[in-house]
Amino acid sequence: MKTIHKILMLIAFPVLFVACADNTPLEYSVDKPESIAIAEYLNNYDVLKAYVNRTENPKFKLGAGASLSEYVSKGLVYQLLNSNFDEISMGYEMKHGAVVQNDGTLKLDDVRNLISVAKEAGTTVYGHTLVWHANQNANYLKGLIAPTVIPGQTGPTWEVIASQDFETSDASNYQYNNNAVVSFTADGEGAAGKGRALKITNAEVRTNEWDCQFFVKFSPAMQAGEKYILRMNVRSDAPATFATQAHVVPYQYKHWDFFGSISSTPTWTEFVKEITVSADVATTGTIAFNLGKNATSYYFDNIKLEKYNEKGGSVPVDAGYAMMLTNPQTQNPWEAQVGTNISALANGKKYNLTFWGKADKSATLTADVQTPSGSYPSNAFGSFTLGTDWTQIKLSVTPTAADRTRFLFNFGQYVGTIYIDNVVLVEDGTTNNLIGNSDFEIGAVSGWNGAWNGIAKIAISPEGKGFGGMGSGDIIIPKTDEEKRLLIDGALDTWMAGMLGATKDYVKAWDVVNEPMSDWPDPTKLKTGIGKTNMAADEFYWQDYLGKDYAVRAIQLARKYGNPDDILFINDYGLEGADQKKCLGLIDYVKYVESKGAKVDGIGTQMHVTLGETSLDAVVAMFKNLAATGKLIKISELDMGIKPEGAASNLKTEQVTLEQSKAMAKFYQDIIKAYFDNVPAAQRYGITQWATTDSPSGSSWRAGEPIGLWTSGYNRKHAYGGFANGLAGKILFEPSN
Repeated sequence: MKTIHKILMLIAFPVLFVACADNTPLEYSVDKPESIAIAEYLNNYDVLKAYVNRTENPKFKLGAGASLSEYVSKGLVYQLLNSNFDEISMGYEMKHGAVVQNDGTLKLDDVRNLISVAKEAGTTVYGHTLVWHANQNANYLKGLIAPTVIPGQTGPTWEVIASQDFETSDASNYQYNNNAVVSFTADGEGAAGKGRALKITNAEVRTNEWDCQFFVKFSPAMQAGEKYILRMNVRSDAPATFATQAHVVPYQYKHWDFFGSISSTPTWTEFVKEITVSADVATTGTIAFNLGKNATSYYFDNIKLEKYNEKGGSVPVDAGYAMMLTNPQTQNPWEAQVGTNISALANGKKYNLTFWGKADKSATLTADVQTPSGSYPSNAFGSFTLGTDWTQIKLSVTPTAADRTRFLFNFGQYVGTIYIDNVVLVEDGTTNNLIGNSDFEIGAVSGWNGAWNGIAKIAISPEGKGFGGMGSGDIIIPKTDEEKRLLIDGALDTWMAGMLGATKDYVKAWDVVNEPMSDWPDPTKLKTGIGKTNMAADEFYWQDYLGKDYAVRAIQLARKYGNPDDILFINDYGLEGADQKKCLGLIDYVKYVESKGAKVDGIGTQMHVTLGETSLDAVVAMFKNLAATGKLIKISELDMGIKPEGAASNLKTEQVTLEQSKAMAKFYQDIIKAYFDNVPAAQRYGITQWATTDSPSGSSWRAGEPIGLWTSGYNRKHAYGGFANGLAGKILFEPSN
């Protein structure tokens, strides 16, 4: 079989030949290659859109997929598209991922430029696409719904011991005596006009200030020397001053003065007082507010008691540098070893070792003090185990000789990476650290070396991978499903308002929802990302957060921000499947959307077909099913590959034979004929050819396949003739042979 060769063909715009009058062309003749002769008939065809019967199809639009950059440059592609097609659809540049920036703003300059260029040419722009699962700025959307992370604090912290904002009826942290009349304010009457507050009314002036008391309880009980801060918002109906007492528990009096006297006025004020616990108030667990001397009403809100923790939190955190030890294979313990020189230890004295360590998996190691000569006698601290989180290790050793001048870690039987930090070796009862460069904060492992056997490695860790002390740990607050729904709905609103607002003057039709239906296991259900472990970086499933009504919401927003008479489509691929399940599932979903009050004008069928796999009978069945809906029907992304029977994959362009190229043309003709035969004229929105030229080998879409009506060099293919014949409803021209 003969292979088809590239030939220079006319592409639908004139070519001017200019000759000098003084020159006479030489007469010559050559035999034409057979492939050129066979394809010459294609020169007889007009531009594609000339073959649309506008009388029978007054609303019909012949469209093409396009690249924004190629089109707006006004080069060859611009001329080809404007000459052959009524309408263009951007493959990527009008999608969420191309327009929405990482901060949620919309970059629309390119889209506005496209519209300006297309408007000047008189070519309409079809909007593709508003809501899809691919080509989204997924990082931005996922960031919106990510848990709120409150970074942990290192070093000393103030820990909340008791807190009460009175937004619930939980009274476990407070109580009051019989002379205190307690109620809650209305919502919005709390401090700063937010929420509610606790109201305590003293009905009359009492003999003693403690005859009307309000108690705030906390645990554990205070101890002498500890520091506390009391914070709260307070007001009263009239100016007043009241004392605070220390009680062990309510009614078990300890001391007359705790946090001093508090002044209040009819205006909300913030009270803040720090104390150091004295012996007089030690062992107390209750603050008593004495309200009996002033006959008035008091209001309390946002009461918080905080305790100072000098040692910090309870979670080890990363900061600074550590010594990093790596061993790639099991060997004798001493063959992967790191050590540092120390002053000679005293014979018979006890020495204490502390350090922090972790490993990338559980590790059991040993530590020694050694005499670095002769047979290397040593005394062992014993073994210890490190986990994947920072752990403090405490060990002791008593040297049996006075010449132990080297300290060692042995890790030859561990395979992996170990981090060591804050190494301290002291004689028992003293504080003088015998280890130099013990915290590695110089950013180097100077002073540490070892016998590595050419395998194990010692290095300084990256900054931020050392032990940074004890902290409070990050507080992670996941968002609720309702919070996620509201955030994603807001993002959808912003996106559609911006895109439709920028394009509504010229773009009158949209793929509002693209590819909603699943492929497996049930094509009658919606797609979902739930449980999917291999999602691409640009994947985001709106329906997983907005639910089945996500298309309802999208259509509503398109009506809100676009033109009232815009033509709105729901679009999907694979509707030409032999079992028609996906097609019927999409039709049912469109019915559901409309049952919720959102009008869908049309259904788009992509039709990325394959000669040798796609059944023409199934194509006909699809058009009949779609037409029965009464909706506008659009072939939205038509292109074609070739897969011969028994082949493992589709053919590449250079593999296509002349016979296969002609068969491809015939299939285009049959598909387009089936569209016109089975879709009533009033429902024919149009046909969009998705790939004008064959796909380059490095393309992300059907790479290297013969999917175009033109070659990559913009020469007409046999497919061009078949496509034109389909539009015309007859065979216009025959191949030359």
